[in-house]
Amino acid sequence: MHVGIYGEVNYRYSRVRRSMAKVRMQDIACHVGVSAVTVHNALTGQKGVSDAVREKIVDAAREMGYFQDQRKSTCLRHVGVLISEKWLADYTTFYWKLYMEMALEAPNRNCMVTAEILKHGAEAGLKLPSFVGENAVEGLVVMGEIGRKYIDFLRSSVKIPIIYLDFYYKEISEDAVVTDGFYGMYMVTEYLYEKGFRRMAYVGSIHATSSIMDRFCGFQRVLLEHELTLPEEWRMEDRDETGEIILVLPEKLPEAFVCNCDLVAIKLIEVLEKQGYKVPEDVTVVGFDNYLYPGLPDRKITTYEVNMKELAQVALKKVLKRMEDPGAMKRMDLVAGHIVEKESVRLPDSK
Repeated sequence: MHVGIYGEVNYRYSRVRRSMAKVRMQDIACHVGVSAVTVHNALTGQKGVSDAVREKIVDAAREMGYFQDQRKSTCLRHVGVLISEKWLADYTTFYWKLYMEMALEAPNRNCMVTAEILKHGAEAGLKLPSFVGENAVEGLVVMGEIGRKYIDFLRSSVKIPIIYLDFYYKEISEDAVVTDGFYGMYMVTEYLYEKGFRRMAYVGSIHATSSIMDRFCGFQRVLLEHELTLPEEWRMEDRDETGEIILVLPEKLPEAFVCNCDLVAIKLIEVLEKQGYKVPEDVTVVGFDNYLYPGLPDRKITTYEVNMKELAQVALKKVLKRMEDPGAMKRMDLVAGHIVEKESVRLPDSK
């Protein structure tokens, strides 16, 4: 009797264990007592397998859940991408490009992505995205920073996994995928220092987004390491409360302007030129992103290239992993880039 109970428990345990893991042809082969090649031939209609053996293999495959696994593997998963309206106001933006990279990656991961724009009114009124309210997506990627109040609303209202792309703060850092802005801007600023620049300004409203703050901290580290000072007028704001770019030059120009992104660098060059300055002959300007905005001139700005393709891949992989295994280990993912030298830097002693 004891042996019988033990055998029954062992059998049930084996069934449960099989149900938790994806069933392979090798598993069926071991269960039936034939080779994996025979199982493959039987399940794909190939010759060389007797009817009796084929029937036995098909019955075992059905019992072990093989056909259910096959149906699941062909079922597309649906991921929603939420982008704030404020990032799409004036140009075909960095975030649309990032979304396209994600859409291109989706078929490789057996899923599809759908974008929705978060309108200012919907954010202020704490309204759920349509595709979330209609249960049309199984996971959500929030692309680009939005207000903490809305993030808190999402976290308390939504039961599906949420990943935050290109921004973070403490409470959501383990669910974030970001460019390593601190190290990237550190490298750009150190690059300028090694070329002889000592009087450098930072252009970016550091309290506007976490990425601008991180990049400022990387810039500031170089100054601290080399015991350089940053005059207050050289820590320049670049936007108003609505996000509109507004640039005012300091009375005394630095040798180099270190801009938090390429769009700001382009706009700064326009302001400099209107006041009679030439880049790089009179002053150096560097940026961040290596993204050429459609409709704007290519200013050949030396910059730090963000790896958009890898950002998209990591974010998609992360949200799909959470969809499959909500208990998976959490951590912030940092994606590195590299400096791209162009034509906006001129050595200080060559002026």
